Amino acid sequence: MYDDTHVLAGTTLIPNALVLVLAGTSSEEHSAARPCAVQRCRRARARFRLTGGGGRQGYNGTVFAYGQTGTGKSHTMEGQWEPPELRGIIPRAFLHIFERIEDTHDQNFLVRASYLEIYNEEVRDLLSKDPKNRLDIKEDVERGVYVKDLTSYVVKGVTEMENVLLAGKKNRSVGATLMNQDSSRSHSIFTIVIESSGTGADGEKHIKAGKLNLVDLAGSERQSKTGATGDRLKEATKINLSLSALGNVISALVDSKTSHVPYRDSKLTRLLQDSLGGNTKTVMVANLGPADYNFDETSSTLRYANRAKNIKNKPKVRFRMPPRPDT
Repeated sequence: MYDDTHVLAGTTLIPNALVLVLAGTSSEEHSAARPCAVQRCRRARARFRLTGGGGRQGYNGTVFAYGQTGTGKSHTMEGQWEPPELRGIIPRAFLHIFERIEDTHDQNFLVRASYLEIYNEEVRDLLSKDPKNRLDIKEDVERGVYVKDLTSYVVKGVTEMENVLLAGKKNRSVGATLMNQDSSRSHSIFTIVIESSGTGADGEKHIKAGKLNLVDLAGSERQSKTGATGDRLKEATKINLSLSALGNVISALVDSKTSHVPYRDSKLTRLLQDSLGGNTKTVMVANLGPADYNFDETSSTLRYANRAKNIKNKPKVRFRMPPRPDT
């Protein structure tokens, strides 16, 4: 799709790799570069198509943003609602999915959405009546890794999907640090499951099921820079530990001599197990801070991204036969 490395308005696309690098430090700075933001979103949307169009084609897909705190990860994933051209990857994914569904006339679709966060290594349902309840991670042969009792809503259009996102966002754990007034204190995963049914070449009815994970990771932090104390410091410790576990998983996946991949070291890597070296098309967005004050963190993020782009996933379309009627 791209010939060489493209650099436009602080956005770098690394060729032949599912890694997108964004330079920026805040939503205000992104907003100031509004004409450039339109081009940036087009690039991001092109990368999103590489995940299989949000699961509509039966593939699993994951998009996640990684980087130091305060570098615009949440802005990249969610953006601003107004003006529309500053919306992020998640709301644009909603639009893309339902545009393609409307253009497909030979299949029927069922779309469901769920929203969770991982706060201090506890999995919480952001759509629950009691979003602070801790949920358990389970696994079986049919469903793979999943969260027990996680709320899931059937959605029939972009507006309904946006309402689900906004309802969950109200319950998201955020807090102020010296580097970010609205710092995410948890990792969040917005999941869209798309099932489509249609007649195959063999004349039989087939059902394809695809899942799209849209992940907003909390940023890595240094206490000396954020000034975190008390609960903020405890949150930062848990965040850094889970990001370290994610880095260890990525390193193990690209090391041909390693036979064990430590997915169980954190809730984050457990839930993203299939997205990292599994049956999923995955895009990583690496957010960077341009200030020389953050040089070490920027270098670390780039090394992280370089390892991640060497992971070899093997995505496959997920088919399942509908039950036959009793004769």
